[in-house]
Amino acid sequence: MNKLSIRDLDLDGRRLFIRVDFNVPLDGSGRVADSARIQASLPTIRYALSRGARVLLASHLGRPRGRVDPSLSLKPVAAALETAIGRPVSMAGDCVGEAVERQCARLRPGRILLLENLRFHPEEEGNGEPFCRGLARLCDRYVNDAFGAAHRAHASTAGMVRFVGKGAAGLLMERELSYLGKALHSPDRPFMAVLGGAKVSDKIEVIENLLERVDGMLVGGGMAYTFLRARGLEVGRSLVEIDKIPLASGLLRKAEQAGLPLLLPVDHVVTRTLEPDAPSRVVPVGETGPEWMGVDIGPETRSRFQRVLSRAATILWNGPVGVFEIDRFAGGTLSLAKAAAAGTATTIVGGGDSIAAVRRAGVADRITHISTGGGASLEFLSGRKLPGVESLGDRP
Repeated sequence: MNKLSIRDLDLDGRRLFIRVDFNVPLDGSGRVADSARIQASLPTIRYALSRGARVLLASHLGRPRGRVDPSLSLKPVAAALETAIGRPVSMAGDCVGEAVERQCARLRPGRILLLENLRFHPEEEGNGEPFCRGLARLCDRYVNDAFGAAHRAHASTAGMVRFVGKGAAGLLMERELSYLGKALHSPDRPFMAVLGGAKVSDKIEVIENLLERVDGMLVGGGMAYTFLRARGLEVGRSLVEIDKIPLASGLLRKAEQAGLPLLLPVDHVVTRTLEPDAPSRVVPVGETGPEWMGVDIGPETRSRFQRVLSRAATILWNGPVGVFEIDRFAGGTLSLAKAAAAGTATTIVGGGDSIAAVRRAGVADRITHISTGGGASLEFLSGRKLPGVESLGDRP
């Protein structure tokens, strides 16, 4: 990673603006339901506090659409952070303005102030210069630790940096860029990619970019059926993007011409309806009846995928290979989670269902890196530049 790190900054006594990703789910009573993103930010916050910084934390929460929405206040997050970090966390009434500037000026070294939801202001997503300058007036130093929002050219992720000075990556951002960057540019080989999810259209650019970098690709989930149709197989009522069949055919030809294995399911679990108690059975993909739909990879496909992963030195996995939200159809995805964690490969897992699978399978502690960025990870893997990364300063 050639970007400045928080480790490169003089923080003693400085007002440090840290853009974090506290876009966490809230339960029915307004409390934080899952604190994983808060936990992920703790190393950076603790590092800043240990260096004597006056820490200002900023995040969005939900989609208030530029209006104040009390149900999307970050106050519950302040309470959860206070518990997680074991020290007081003050809450600002807003994220810009004279009152907040005075509050920031009074903040003592080693203290934390959480700003109110950035998206209560339309200028955050609009990246308006007056709003950028307003955020910049709060601080002396800038750190971005919100990889999950790094693909957005918003005021707090990109625009304000030029008014503060050179920005730096937080420890979480640094880790994301390190692992994902190494996978793209200098992976240990063989390098295998596992891609799943519902639609091939969601991952076209990722597939195209990875085909030039990996030693093999395993494709499952709903997106596999567009490829299977492109190979001339009838897949019943399985999810197929008809308009993307020519694209899938082109990707299959590209892989074949490069001598790259692109493995698709050979058998699958099928059902007539997506009901938890609906009858299901395992059939070869080519024998799928017209009234049946594929909802998970079958045992032969699981074995083939597991054998391939057992020989890999780097594994990149994004997306489930079945209807993971229904327990009966989660078996294939869980088998991949265990296979990815079983060997000595460097394993990188991203995407909500994939992350849920490694946790549910009890192997999260054996995954090398679990990415916190959904859309940001996909854009990075597709070869795009992320505004929240590009705005950071480069190391000399």
